[in-house]
Amino acid sequence: MATVVTDRDDEYFKECKVEVAGKKTRTHVNLDGVFWTNSEKNQWLVGLFIGTAMLYSARTLMPLCVVPLSEEMGWDKTESGTVLSAFFWGYTMTQFLGGYLSDRIGGELVLPVAACVWSLITFWTPQLAYLSTDKHNSLYIVVLSRVLLGISQGFHFPGMTSIISRKVSEHQRSFLFSVVASGSHFGTLIVGSMGSVLMDYFGWSVPFYIIGLIGLSWMLLMRYMLMAKQRSRSVVSHKESLSLDNDKFKPEPRTSVPWVYLFTKPAFWSILVGHFCENNAFFILLSWIPTYFHENFPTAKGWVFNVVPWVVTIPSSIGSGWLADKMITKGYSVTFVRKTMETVALCGTAFFLFMISYASSYTSCLIVMALAVACCGFHNSGIFVNPQDIAPKHAGSIFGIMNMAGAIPGFVGVYIAGHILEVTKSWNAVFSQTAVICLVGWAAFTLFGTGKKIV
Repeated sequence: MATVVTDRDDEYFKECKVEVAGKKTRTHVNLDGVFWTNSEKNQWLVGLFIGTAMLYSARTLMPLCVVPLSEEMGWDKTESGTVLSAFFWGYTMTQFLGGYLSDRIGGELVLPVAACVWSLITFWTPQLAYLSTDKHNSLYIVVLSRVLLGISQGFHFPGMTSIISRKVSEHQRSFLFSVVASGSHFGTLIVGSMGSVLMDYFGWSVPFYIIGLIGLSWMLLMRYMLMAKQRSRSVVSHKESLSLDNDKFKPEPRTSVPWVYLFTKPAFWSILVGHFCENNAFFILLSWIPTYFHENFPTAKGWVFNVVPWVVTIPSSIGSGWLADKMITKGYSVTFVRKTMETVALCGTAFFLFMISYASSYTSCLIVMALAVACCGFHNSGIFVNPQDIAPKHAGSIFGIMNMAGAIPGFVGVYIAGHILEVTKSWNAVFSQTAVICLVGWAAFTLFGTGKKIV
């Protein structure tokens, strides 16, 4: 029979000296669910990476197909911008709810339900577009389907953040989170390559059917082969293996998020502003890159300019996560690391957006655009993971609020970009104002951001 000799409370786990048959040993019991083992971490890394890739594949299908769809439906630039931005109206609605539910009942339950919904909406989008022969009615139906897609996808990142903050130690989070988040670029790469080929040969509707089916397949795989197995694990099994007194290792009760206190902290506001500004650049590039190259270089191959920016962004996202964890391990403060990553993300993106105005050839425009998107990858190791630093016990809820702010430029910025193009016919005007907004976000996070725990 094991007895606890001494113990020490820590933020996430209790370090104990345990005496078994007269022999003392030391172990850790997690107060909020055990951390993943290496094999479990690898399983979840692959699973969440694929899920994020499918999520972004479904999300970026419309920007890829909006040109032929607009020509078929008779939409102008403003109407196309409405369709592209409609996704983010829904995406904003469920960010906080996704984080709250994930913190309360577990992201393991939230993610597959949401994935089922957005996969089905993706699959049925072509049929919804043809429900009416009237141009305006078709526009309204497609806009509504995009809103519903956003509502269902709004649960994914807050849920994923909640899971990782509970199951991964601080010095491993940057790399794992950046790898998982790089699935967004991989998903965009899949759509840009495979989707472009399918659209050229079979029409714009076929990619929607295929990505929808793949999304459903991922949901079933995660639900029945990984998540069900993971939920069967519990702190109780770990305690029983040690024969410890259960009363000493009851998980701490969930506490409410201290919103009033958070709203008084400049560090909290800095991540909202910084995430808003970075997402404004990312979503405008994500939504309008295909149209930009179609208009300026009509003979260019779609599979090239829809692929190259995301090819270079995957290593930048993963590499920034590895570098961030390495710097933290070497003794650099978390605050310094987060600000360094975000400086590359926001200042780098702003610089290359300004440089687009001076690029004239197809090759130079493609290189500059790819570098601008690649800089966005460093955001995954900066502000994107910062909620886990400042509020580890409430990371899902905090991330939900942050991502809700970050989704606003998805419908405001993307729509305004379309309107500016309709009125001025100037891409430089769009990219220049986007670059200035990036610099505003960088200044806010550099001055007020922190990597220290505040709640």
